[in-house]
Amino acid sequence: MNDTSLELASQLCSRLCHDLLSPVGALNNGLELLADEKDPDMRARCFELLEQSARTSADKLKFFRLAFGAAGGFGEMVDVAEPKALVEALIGENKRVEARWALADDKLPKAAVKVLLNFSQMALDALVRGGTLDIGAENTGGATELVVRATGPKVAFDEVIGKALQGDLPATEMSGRTAPAHMLALMARQVGGGLQYALTEQDDDTRALVLGAVLPQPEGMIG
Repeated sequence: MNDTSLELASQLCSRLCHDLLSPVGALNNGLELLADEKDPDMRARCFELLEQSARTSADKLKFFRLAFGAAGGFGEMVDVAEPKALVEALIGENKRVEARWALADDKLPKAAVKVLLNFSQMALDALVRGGTLDIGAENTGGATELVVRATGPKVAFDEVIGKALQGDLPATEMSGRTAPAHMLALMARQVGGGLQYALTEQDDDTRALVLGAVLPQPEGMIG
């Protein structure tokens, strides 16, 4: 393992810990409140909050396990129902975000699923005031084509993450925020694929972030 790989692993761990800090901290706070609370109604409310925090923590762990790790079974293909469920859970009860799906196949290569999940999280993070999240994927011509589009009244996307996606960000400038994009760039380069992004103004009130990828399918999967 070289220095870049070690730094990437370290920064991905930092990202995971950062995203889990809020729901896990809420669990701890809920338990402290429950220990001191005597009112039955307030105790019931504490249990509701604990249940919500536990569910959020579990959903995030499941998401990161497939987005960053080696989940998805032993085969090269993953049922699209799995990443779809993970993204829907990530959106959770956020009523300001509407997810729209266009998945042409029942299964996708594992590498494509990782890209799809990470693109989805980047797009969700960009929808700071809500909006629509369009997610599409198709296996065609020996490759998997992916597109994730975030459209809303305020779309905030750090161009540094874009540089990392395109492989233009030096490893020395990597952070927990850019580590997932850096991982995707390395993965795409390894399989001979490509990533791209575009941030555009739709009109005075609407912006759009489009994240796209074309990844060759694993050997033995073509045809």
